[in-house]
Parts: sequence; structure tokens; C-alpha cells
Amino acid sequence: MEPKTIKKIGVLTSGGDSPGMNAAIRAAVRAGFYYNLEMYGIYRGYEGMIQNDIKKLDSKNITHVLERGGTFLKSARSLEFKTPEGRKKAYDNLMSHGIDALVVIGGDGSLTGAHLFFKEYGIPSIGLPGTIDNDLSGTDSTIGFDTACNTAIEAIDKIRDTATSHDRLFFVEVMGRDAGFIAINAGIGSAAAAILIPEKKMPIDHLVDKLKIRSKAKKSSNIVIVAEGGKSGGAGEIAGKVKKYLPTYDIKVTILGHLQRGGAPSSFDRLLASKLGVAAVEGLLQGKYDVMAGLINNKVVYTPIKKAIVDDKTVDEEDFRIAKILST
Repeated sequence: MEPKTIKKIGVLTSGGDSPGMNAAIRAAVRAGFYYNLEMYGIYRGYEGMIQNDIKKLDSKNITHVLERGGTFLKSARSLEFKTPEGRKKAYDNLMSHGIDALVVIGGDGSLTGAHLFFKEYGIPSIGLPGTIDNDLSGTDSTIGFDTACNTAIEAIDKIRDTATSHDRLFFVEVMGRDAGFIAINAGIGSAAAAILIPEKKMPIDHLVDKLKIRSKAKKSSNIVIVAEGGKSGGAGEIAGKVKKYLPTYDIKVTILGHLQRGGAPSSFDRLLASKLGVAAVEGLLQGKYDVMAGLINNKVVYTPIKKAIVDDKTVDEEDFRIAKILST
């Protein structure tokens, strides 16, 4: 497709927030200004697009946002956007502002919306992978993943202090309904006794045997990391099953939950978001539409959105092998 003339770009964040979204917005807006474009903020994601919550941005809007977690454009789920009528409202509102293209920052659901919108109305769009889950192919890391791992490790380190003081066994549940990237990285980084992820099922008796071996080795603390979507169940369910085998153990459960979504983005996430924000604007100007900008081997790549959200991205077997060795 020949590049269209683009003078006005709308930027939105959608789905679950992730650290670094503000940095990505800032980079896209600054890149737009650099190329003499008008930049518009679409507040509250696709719902804001339907409600016409769209405002022209200037440099004041992006001052001191790089270091902030969350998203100043805010985010919201939109059931109405899933309907043809809702998308027609959204399209009409974009046209009323003369918006020529979109930068959509979010996870697979957000990028699916951008893909559908492009198919129906031909609105040029580029997605940026803004999700702590790291479950989009077409990029080595998603925006917010590194920060979420750091947050989880910091929390687990503190939990270990009390686990060691009282000889307790802790089950710590981290986010990752469909992918165990946070669990495996946080597990390796915090010296976990075991890691349970959606991609692999660990039988309870295997876990119990591992804990018994560590007990005989007089390990001072045991922490088991559980991804919330693990095939063996959540942290509370697994802890209950283990308690039946090890009734004398003092077992505690901690669910980190949305703690992992918040906080200032790490230096890595700030850099990643900044690179991809610029890449989104430059990609649109070059005629790259219906794609996701990502970073692979430290180089910007553009992957068709449909491929980025459909292709499976699973935990590296090498990471799982290393985790197994280090937990013995």
C-alpha cells in the first residue's frame, strides 16, 4: 500500500496498564512534533474514542511523564467497540478531528481492535506491545515486563526475610494467566525453590519431593513461585494440596496481584518504550500499517498485528532448564 498523507495522529492506551506506557506516549508525541505532525490524545482507550474524549496534545501534556507508571491517557475496557455500531461511532469521531492514523499501545486485545479497525475503515495504525505479560511475538520484550519482574523480585526478597526468620514455606503468586514469563524470570532472580507456570504442569508429588530434598539439605527458606494461570492451579490451591503431604510445614500464601502493574518504569522499559514510540510514528510515515513495532536483537522490527497476537510465544526452554538447575 502506498503511504498516505498523514498530518494528524491519535495515540491511545488500552487494556491493562503497564509501566512504560507514558514513556511510549511521550516518545510518539515528541516524534510527531519532530515531523511537524499534530498529535491527539485519545483518553480511556477505545471507549474514549467512542465517547469523543479526544484532545490535541502539546508539549505540556508530556512533561514529567517519562518516569511515571500507569498511563496519563488512562485506559478502559470497551464492550461497545466490539460491535460494528461502536466502531462506526469511533470512526466518525476520529474523522471529526481529522485524525489520519493511530498509535495503539496495549496487549493482544488492544492490538486486535486496531487490526479490526484497519480492516473495516482503512485507518493506518501501528501497535506497541504494552503489557507486563511479555506474551506478544514480534518483540523480545514487551513494555512493562522488565519493571514487573523487578517489582516481583523486590517483593519476593522481602518475603524471604520473614520466610527465613520463621522457617516458613511461602507460595507467591505472580501475574501471568496464559504465560509464565514473569514467574520464570522472578523465580530465577529470587532463587525460588520451584516455579510453576502455565506452559508446564508439575505434579504435586514432584513438588513435594523437591521440598523434602531441600528440607534435608537444611535450606533456611523455601519460596515457590506460581503463575496465576498455572496448570497446577493458583497459589492458594497448590498450597492446600501440599499441606496435605507436609502437615508440619508452616505454609503461607502471598498474591502479588496488581502490585506488579504499578511503579516507575525501569531504565530498560523507558528505553524500550522510547525507541518504539519513535518507531511507531516513523513507521506510519513510511507506509507501515496494521503492524506492531517491536525490538528483536536490539533492532526495530515491524510484525503484522495478526501474526503478533496469534503466534505462540512461550518461555524459553533454556530458562526453564537453568531454573531447574539453580533450584536444586
